[in-house]
Amino acid sequence: MSSSRAAAEPSTAPKKLFLVDAMAHIYRAFYAPMVRMNSPSGAPTKVPFLFGNILRRLVKDYQPDYIGIVFDTKGPTFRDKLFEKYKAQRPPMPDELAAQIPYVRRLCEALRLPILEFEGYEADDVIGALAKQAAKKHLDVLLITNDKDMMQLVDKNVRVLRSGPGGAKGDVIVDQAKVEEILGVPPEKVIDVMALMGDTIDNIPGAKGIGEKGATGLIQKYGNVEKALEHAQEVANKRYREALQQQREQVMMSKQLATISTDVPLALDLHELERREPDVPALAALYRELGFNSLLKELGSAAVAASAGARGETPAKTDYAQLSSAGEFRTYLEKLPADRPLAVWLNLDAGDREAEGFGARISSIEISAAANEGRSIWLDEKTDALNVLAPFLADAKRPKIVHDPKLFQLLTGRAQGIEHATQLYSYLLRPTTANHDFADVVMRHLNVMLSGAPGERAAALHRLAPVLRTQVKEQGLVNVYEKIDLPLAPVLADMERAGVRVDPQALDAMSQAMEKEVRRLEKEVWELAGEEFNVNSPPQLAEILFDKLNLQVPARRGKAKARSTAVDVLEELAAAHPLPGKVIEYREVAKLKSTYVDALPKLIHPETGRLHTSFSQTGTATGRLSSSDPNLQNIPIRSELGRQIRAAFVAEKGNLLLSADYSQIELRIMAHFSADPVLVEAFRKGEDIHARTAQEVFGVGPLAQTAEHRRAAKVINFGIIYGLSAFGLAQQLGIEQKEAAQFINAYFQRYRGVKEYLDRVLEETRKTGMAKTLFGRIRPIPEITSPQMQLRNFAERTALNSPLQGTAADLIKLAMIAIDRRLREEKFKARMILQVHDELLFEVPESELSRVSELVCREMESVHKLDVPLAVEAKAGPNWRDMR
Repeated sequence: MSSSRAAAEPSTAPKKLFLVDAMAHIYRAFYAPMVRMNSPSGAPTKVPFLFGNILRRLVKDYQPDYIGIVFDTKGPTFRDKLFEKYKAQRPPMPDELAAQIPYVRRLCEALRLPILEFEGYEADDVIGALAKQAAKKHLDVLLITNDKDMMQLVDKNVRVLRSGPGGAKGDVIVDQAKVEEILGVPPEKVIDVMALMGDTIDNIPGAKGIGEKGATGLIQKYGNVEKALEHAQEVANKRYREALQQQREQVMMSKQLATISTDVPLALDLHELERREPDVPALAALYRELGFNSLLKELGSAAVAASAGARGETPAKTDYAQLSSAGEFRTYLEKLPADRPLAVWLNLDAGDREAEGFGARISSIEISAAANEGRSIWLDEKTDALNVLAPFLADAKRPKIVHDPKLFQLLTGRAQGIEHATQLYSYLLRPTTANHDFADVVMRHLNVMLSGAPGERAAALHRLAPVLRTQVKEQGLVNVYEKIDLPLAPVLADMERAGVRVDPQALDAMSQAMEKEVRRLEKEVWELAGEEFNVNSPPQLAEILFDKLNLQVPARRGKAKARSTAVDVLEELAAAHPLPGKVIEYREVAKLKSTYVDALPKLIHPETGRLHTSFSQTGTATGRLSSSDPNLQNIPIRSELGRQIRAAFVAEKGNLLLSADYSQIELRIMAHFSADPVLVEAFRKGEDIHARTAQEVFGVGPLAQTAEHRRAAKVINFGIIYGLSAFGLAQQLGIEQKEAAQFINAYFQRYRGVKEYLDRVLEETRKTGMAKTLFGRIRPIPEITSPQMQLRNFAERTALNSPLQGTAADLIKLAMIAIDRRLREEKFKARMILQVHDELLFEVPESELSRVSELVCREMESVHKLDVPLAVEAKAGPNWRDMR
């Protein structure tokens, strides 16, 4: 910041200055419980999206006159000189977060929000210095942060704004009275409390044995740290007394470390901090690059057009119209040229609770056979539109264009002749993009904002399909589209339509038993804590763990200074005290109860009595399927509670459930890709691959191996091929990092082909900027050549993972298509009902079980010839758990 410009005198109404603690909000955005977001190129984008939302909301809700976004600098600060271990325990910034910081900075620049930083000082100090100067000029200063240590800066002119959920309604403005309400002391004594309690995130030592509650009590009684130390011998609590007596110098140093410096040598430049209108073209270009299409819409059509050249032109003249009768609709359809593809768009009932899955209802139909015209008709008894359209949908010779082919098939039955599905085209081209909604795809590729005119969507389908088809062809993705993704859509539609039966009585009994278990575990937690508290409250749990029990844990969250009670923290704390482990048990039971046991009965369809999960072909970057309502991918397989939940998935009377699961498919794909002789030989001989790795790495023969040997070998087999580091392996096995590195070296010595293959994958991905599956499915990974080490490391792990996971996904999809075809050809009554990970689940009449089981295994094992055999484990039973 410049120090030359003087500020103007304040007007009668105090002007508002907002100083935003950038890194605190960046970390908060990174750890927010939200679905992963990626740009069209595959870069993670959740942080700039959420950070931008915070900034835009603050400006909209509070209309500050001046604003500054304050960042930390990379170099050491005066605190590092004062205490060499300052922040020593703070872990390095996660690679995925580091990759998003440049986008945040570019976003600030496009929003024309000034970025402030000063070498040798932390963001807190810069904020403190500017706040002090602004207060002297009688500005209304708001510090935008959730960090408690910033409350030491609060005075009559300076307040803290702690943002919360629900917009401005969830925000808390912290003034002097509010500081005392929250911390129990006025702002000028916050430093003293922090000096005693310390800060595990910044590695401010404080007085070991004194937590927040104890520190607050001491300062309330004695007024400040110096007085508390002076009267240490009078403190009744033995632990507090000894801490004060034995750690005087440490406490005084902690006070220095905790004190925000307001003497940073920079001057407040209000002209530089004036709030300005965004640079709309730059903002639009950034939104497009990051795939923020909803935000792009908000900027308006002019900005959209300015941000990129048009890729598909909107016709100068358009012919859209609403039809009102079955006769009109039939006449229009019959007059359409038979050689033109028919674009069909189905509008859904907006009031339908299940608007995207089984039970959804069509409200109107749009039809187009040309890029410049479209017709729409309401679906009701008067128009009978679906029956009028039915012969055209059944005509396999008439090419069709749709957006979401699975939903289309679910709503219409098995329509014939679907050649173009724009949702699948979009996904194949941009698998890391989360959103493939039609309006967003149209904007992305045609630079057109749909107006909602009748027939417009169908006409847009006509324009969009050839644009995307050309790109799919250029990327070599036609085979994946025609052989895998498109023919899978009707299979998934049939699976959703079939659904699966669940036993509500069994779930109700399980819910009652789990409620008792939750209450039992809660009481055990209370007994270990010595008091009752809300186990579901992270702040209350943190107070018990860190204040009452005085447990210490390394920082996990950088500048996000809320004391974490995440599972990884609890797992580490469990080695020092039994309470954290008991909380983990409590959470597992409570989560499974709420997510599945209590939720599944509510999802049973009232007409079918079955559960109709929704499968998505476009929900993952790897090509794997995902499911929702409910998400069956997350039911734990190995835990007893997970198995109990599976027991509630049952067959109808006279039927059995048949499960067919690929065995170690990703390791078999690795053997095929790498052609490693040891790995290939082991699979061809049908050996236990984990026992073989234990023999190769640990030098222990099969007869001498323990369960621990096999477990460690399994971690190595699945971890190393995905780029697991020595540090990660050491953590998973509970061993020293040096020993883990020796295991990795030994593995690659014995499986040299695997090492050579992994090196080839990285080299090829660096050249092409993408990873490919065996069948040609792509995943863009442009960050693999990034100059940023963290981003590059993240990309390399993704490059190693993608071909294996993606090929496994393609294989099971091909198997599903083949099995569905055979079941139909041979007129079996058996139905494929679920796909979870590498497993397929069928409901089969008892009389068909033997033949269907043989058919399923044969098709899965022969779906594609690899250099090693594909193995399938099939078992059947009355429910999803009790199978043999």
